[in-house]
Amino acid sequence: MSEAVAGAVAQRFVELYGAGPQGVWAAPGRVNLIGEHTDYNDGFVMPFALPHIAVAAVSRRDDGVLRLHSADIDAGVVELRLDDLTPESDRAWTAYPAGVVWALREAGHPVTGADIHLSSSVPSGAGLSSSAALEVVVALALNDLYELGLKRWQLARLCQRAENVYVGAPTGIMDQTASACCEAGHALFLDTRDLSQKQIPFDLAAEGMRLLVVDTRVKHAHSDGEYGKRRAGCERGAAMLGVDALRDVPYAELDAALARLGDEEEVRRLVRHIVTEDERVERVVALLEAGDTRAIGPVLVAGHASLRDDFRISCPELDLVVDTALAAGALGARMTGGGFGGSAIVLAEDADVDAITKAVQEAFAAADFTAPRVFEAVPSAGARRLS
Repeated sequence: MSEAVAGAVAQRFVELYGAGPQGVWAAPGRVNLIGEHTDYNDGFVMPFALPHIAVAAVSRRDDGVLRLHSADIDAGVVELRLDDLTPESDRAWTAYPAGVVWALREAGHPVTGADIHLSSSVPSGAGLSSSAALEVVVALALNDLYELGLKRWQLARLCQRAENVYVGAPTGIMDQTASACCEAGHALFLDTRDLSQKQIPFDLAAEGMRLLVVDTRVKHAHSDGEYGKRRAGCERGAAMLGVDALRDVPYAELDAALARLGDEEEVRRLVRHIVTEDERVERVVALLEAGDTRAIGPVLVAGHASLRDDFRISCPELDLVVDTALAAGALGARMTGGGFGGSAIVLAEDADVDAITKAVQEAFAAADFTAPRVFEAVPSAGARRLS
């Protein structure tokens, strides 16, 4: 499958640029199993890579020119001069790959240009990190072509900087690290403070279960302000509690910490979500390592309630997926991603998948919502060279 995709993308590169690419690379989108909005609070997250990938055919240039084309955008080749790349100057899709080139050059790496053709199967706006996949595939390609010698976690850091500074979206480090570092058949337990990683076996098929992604088709955008407000509120809570980040508030001392915040109700809610969510990540890790996979279901449900009621980033469509799936027999369900739309995940027994899918589709039709897209999430490989 990947060979066919690589061949098609390489052929289109030839049509666009008149010669074959020097290589073809892929980077996946991701689903976050548990650990939402904890990454910019120095906390714990647990994503895994999807089979859906961004693919890039790339060749070096030595004249300070960056040429970009996407199979997914109805437009021609965009030509940029590297010396003209300026943070927050670009509001189009090109900001993501161009931002990576800018971040590499800002960090002192001798990137002198590139021809790039991109094609992605990661659903955009679904909370599955389509932007991080674009960033990581470009970073990996340039790392290889320019022999920069950067490690995967370093590429993730540079991609995060591209999104934070160049694009202007205040995202944490999880999405880029997941795309760069995940392994097939595993979820990635990541400490976002020191970037230490542990691959946790997560093979649902072997245990008679599946994890569904339900894309509500409600679009969200991280740079539209609400995400930034939550982040600023978390930072305010940490400052009020005298800690570097909310990760430093022990779960056992949460009640005392909340009492110290007095009548700052909005900050209290944000703090409560982050501290309890970090604990939920650790609980899921312990359950998976103990082989008690089905027991993570209620933890996922608790995570959704916290995101809905404390962090307040759910929406009617996401809540409908979770409530309907649970009523139809799901083991667990929750929204995933940045919120305000996007996707939910549903953990289910094999035998219940069809009934749950049908129930969700019928519930959306009855509510007059846009029909959701439902697909299975299989823990897949991280970024890699295809040819």
